[in-house]
Amino acid sequence: MANSIDAVYMVEASRELRNAQKQLLCGPDAPSSESKSGFHSPSKYNGKQIVWTDTIKSIPNEADKMPFIIAHEFFDALPIHSFQSASAPPPQPKASSPTSPAQPPPENTKPAMEWREMMVSPTPPGVTHAQLGTPKSQQDEPPPEFQLTLSSTPTRHSRFLPETSTRYRKLKNMPNSVIEVCPDASIFATDFATRIGGSEQYRKTKPSGAALILDYGTSDTVPINSLRGIRHHKRVNPFSAPGLVDLSADVDFTAIAEVAMSASEGVEVHGPVNQGDFLELMGIRERAEQLTKAPGVDKETADKIDGAWKRLVDKGPDGMGKLYKALAILPENDGRRRPVGFGGDVLG
Repeated sequence: MANSIDAVYMVEASRELRNAQKQLLCGPDAPSSESKSGFHSPSKYNGKQIVWTDTIKSIPNEADKMPFIIAHEFFDALPIHSFQSASAPPPQPKASSPTSPAQPPPENTKPAMEWREMMVSPTPPGVTHAQLGTPKSQQDEPPPEFQLTLSSTPTRHSRFLPETSTRYRKLKNMPNSVIEVCPDASIFATDFATRIGGSEQYRKTKPSGAALILDYGTSDTVPINSLRGIRHHKRVNPFSAPGLVDLSADVDFTAIAEVAMSASEGVEVHGPVNQGDFLELMGIRERAEQLTKAPGVDKETADKIDGAWKRLVDKGPDGMGKLYKALAILPENDGRRRPVGFGGDVLG
């Protein structure tokens, strides 16, 4: 299979991470070149070209190519919009004529609901962690410079984004409902699906390829209040030390599945399933045992391998097996066969 690879594309906006990836995959002395697609270097493993791009739009979408896409902890780093349902202002009384009195609204009229956007705004001077509701684990630092506040009126985003899915619209009439919407996730899910299954704009003679998404998020519910900051491997307030904190939010896997299925009739979606179940079905236990018994592997290395794979599948509070999910986008096959890792089995 390696000989059939045309090129490996890495969507990476960070120059520092690009350099680190180049060192690992190509070596420090590998030659580099630049084209419209991005920066090129040959892999030190098989000589195939590795191309770094700022955006997936720079990757050619060719009908005769078979794309294999891996998005590992990619979607959680995309920006989100947060919305909360609130009562809309009551309609103003209207007069039937310029001289007639205004007609009062009917009594006991249920107030209409509307979406309001949670906006990033400066934190008032002198505010305390207690007033902000900061968790105790994040109170070592001074209160952050910014906070989320509810907009007083609808915004252009709140008028449009929550209306794009029936899942959001069903929550609108529940007071104080909160949802998180990631428009960029829809853009990437659409791109993945059309590269695999084609569309009216991107014609393919036959659907081909696959996309595997591994990330943390919700299986079937809409994410709420999931924006978090991570610094030095610790959870911190997302608005502390702007520019120095990694931001992350739960991935809405159901939204990704909906968008992918709508974007192309040539694809089907499997999952999400828990990462622990996916990796177990893919044979992580057996593979780890092979690695620990390989020639030259000492006890310390074997213990590290054993601890690492068990943490990946552990569904307890300290493990990653339940928190992380796996989702696959594949060519449509009328449900004749489920893929391995998602309920299917290896066929001889």
